[in-house]
Amino acid sequence: MAEVINMPRLSDTMEEGVVAQWLKKKGDKVEEGDILAEIETDKATMEFESFYEGTLLHIGIQEGETAPVDTLLAIIGEEGEDISDLINGGGSSDKKEEKSSDDSKNEAEEETSEEESGDGEIPEGVEIITMPRLSDTMEEGTVATWIKKEGDKVEEGDILAEIETDKATMEFESFYEGTLLKIGIQEGETAKVDSLLAIIGPEGTDVSGISKDGGKKKSSEKAEKKEDKAAEKQKEVAATEEKPGTTSESKDGGRIFASPLAKKMAEEKGIDLSKVDGSGENGRIVKKDIESYKPSEKPAEQSKGTAGSEDQRASVQPYVPAGEESFEEVKNSQMRKVIAKRLGESKFKAPHYYLTIEVDMQNAMASRKQINEMPDVKVSFNDMVIKASAMALRKHPQVNSQWSEDSMKMAKHIHMGVAVAVDEGLVVPVLKFADQMSMTQIGGNVKNLAGKARNKKLQPQEMEGSTFTVSNLGMFGIVEFTSIINQPNSAILSVGAIVEKPVVKNGQIVVGNTMKLTLACDHRTVDGATGAAFLQTLKTYMENPVTMLA
Repeated sequence: MAEVINMPRLSDTMEEGVVAQWLKKKGDKVEEGDILAEIETDKATMEFESFYEGTLLHIGIQEGETAPVDTLLAIIGEEGEDISDLINGGGSSDKKEEKSSDDSKNEAEEETSEEESGDGEIPEGVEIITMPRLSDTMEEGTVATWIKKEGDKVEEGDILAEIETDKATMEFESFYEGTLLKIGIQEGETAKVDSLLAIIGPEGTDVSGISKDGGKKKSSEKAEKKEDKAAEKQKEVAATEEKPGTTSESKDGGRIFASPLAKKMAEEKGIDLSKVDGSGENGRIVKKDIESYKPSEKPAEQSKGTAGSEDQRASVQPYVPAGEESFEEVKNSQMRKVIAKRLGESKFKAPHYYLTIEVDMQNAMASRKQINEMPDVKVSFNDMVIKASAMALRKHPQVNSQWSEDSMKMAKHIHMGVAVAVDEGLVVPVLKFADQMSMTQIGGNVKNLAGKARNKKLQPQEMEGSTFTVSNLGMFGIVEFTSIINQPNSAILSVGAIVEKPVVKNGQIVVGNTMKLTLACDHRTVDGATGAAFLQTLKTYMENPVTMLA
């Protein structure tokens, strides 16, 4: 009988997995214990072995694909066995859902056709204008000012209203001509994009039967077609003849069309808008027209007598950087997704606070030098910090605790988490019973676990059960930083670089070496005084390493 294999849960936090590689292909013979595939979890890439024997009849998740835990991964059975029922186990329900979806779609289409052919039919020549989307993020707009009133004549290109978006207040012009029959959104009112803004049509037309939603789809399509047509027409005109400006209109007393920003810039620079040629739609003056405006380019009779240094200064163009905007989209790995989720939960749920202490590292540096002079021994400052932290936790067990809604659990054991950076993010392998290890043992274990982490060979059990965490960025020259608590821990220690600087000893300024340690605490379990006492004990151990050997 065929056996169904689902995407396994290979770690305690795993919610979905990626098939990194199939080691068996469809049709291959499989023995119990054979490796079927390599699966990328939120913590590592792990080999997944078969608990059945037979023939690999079906592969449900291809290489590189992501699927939730318990999704059909593979089917193993006897060669030639019919497994269509297992593959299409939900087929009937799927068909029902498809049918239901089709029925809903048909109903929606019928309702749409009824709306378009029903009582709300748009009279001949009437155009419905909806709230436009004037920016890429705009979802609603506010009518700041109506330039036209109900009953006013409207020409194509006339400014109807000033609309406040999420980014700026912009003028909105009409693409139609006629009479403004109705205003749907009053000054100061806010409405969603595509809400009824205004109705334009022949004077005297009755539009009382058009509701706020009536004919929206039909009119928006019509508006889009007309906008496209207007744009094409404008391109044709620009290709065959010089684009007209607004100078002649202004001389005849007509209105000058300019954007609000262009008006403001012109006022600041003392530029007469009537002398500026607009490059926008319908000769509208925009920002770049003001920036590039040069009085020296006006008719020769206006500038012949002033062709000195002033003209040279006026002709200087402001530098406008140019380039191509681009993004590279990198798919989030399972590890990155879980790191983001867990750190977000920790930062937003646990009330963090931070305590910083500065440690004199003179004795620690001398002790480390002496220790490393021994054959086959290598101890780092990080090993010393881990050892000192583990011993300090023995004296301050409340820092070695966990918070739950009903109780606070103080761990009797000390399992030190050590943050390790890998390509996909951050993992925290765990040194179990670290307080019982020597500094050389700590160093060897940290090196081994860090190597596994970088090669994605860490097992889930090697990353579980930490009671306290140490994060060290001193090797990158970071002097001081704060970390996010690795839940369910109550605290995390951030270790900075050793800095050579002037210090005061016995009333004298001398050259010293100091290191800053910052403790991030969960205020629900660790009070300020408790965290401060822990850091004082830690400082004592670090400044007097011999005490860690007692």
